[in-house]
Amino acid sequence: EKMSDGFKEFSGKIRCLSGATLKLIAIISMLADHVNKALIYPYLKSNEGFLATLSNIFDIIGRIAFPLFCFMIIEGFFKTRNRKKYMFNLLIFGVISEVPFDMFTTGSFYNANWQNVMFTLALVLGTVWIIDTLKNKMESKPKALWYIVSILIVLAMCIVAMMLSLDYEHHAILMGYFFYLFYGNPLLQIPLGYISVYDQPWSLLGFGLILTYNGQRGKQNKMLNYWFYPVHLLILGILHLSLGL
Repeated sequence: EKMSDGFKEFSGKIRCLSGATLKLIAIISMLADHVNKALIYPYLKSNEGFLATLSNIFDIIGRIAFPLFCFMIIEGFFKTRNRKKYMFNLLIFGVISEVPFDMFTTGSFYNANWQNVMFTLALVLGTVWIIDTLKNKMESKPKALWYIVSILIVLAMCIVAMMLSLDYEHHAILMGYFFYLFYGNPLLQIPLGYISVYDQPWSLLGFGLILTYNGQRGKQNKMLNYWFYPVHLLILGILHLSLGL
């Protein structure tokens, strides 16, 4: 599907951020959200006052992160030189992050009722990988058949995400599917992706930032991209336990 000339001209003017910059914005957003949940929520006694206002601001900022992370997973799927390594890294850091995540969320060292977002992103990647592989294998068949099969796979993966209690559950699978299906067309990616997390209205800020993506990888720091998640959760988890929050 071709974007209109008017939209191309407009989007060309605002496409100023690389993938590296968007990931950094997502990391800052995620940090604000997690600091809010770990260190501000426990001290809230009412919906008024400075602390409540600060918490509300951090809540809004925190909704930016996931649409950007999910968007970059699909970008990575299409642009990485090694999808197997990409998947391996997500799964390994999912394992590394699980104890810190449980410490942060529940104050315990293991909780089977909620799994961290690295596993979610790995399942999103796996879902689009399966669908894309079938797309190539089904080239000789009517395209409508592939659409039907892809929808069935997405529904199955949504159930898997909910059964495994992954962070963002089925919302993430739907978002990733729409980002994949309409790759390169933000006019469809953004509204459909937004519908998939309808219960988080401020996530629109994150979806809006997708329009600023210039298609360039930018100067990536893999250590930061992967290690920041478990390390910051571990620090917040230790604070959670030591302060008795």
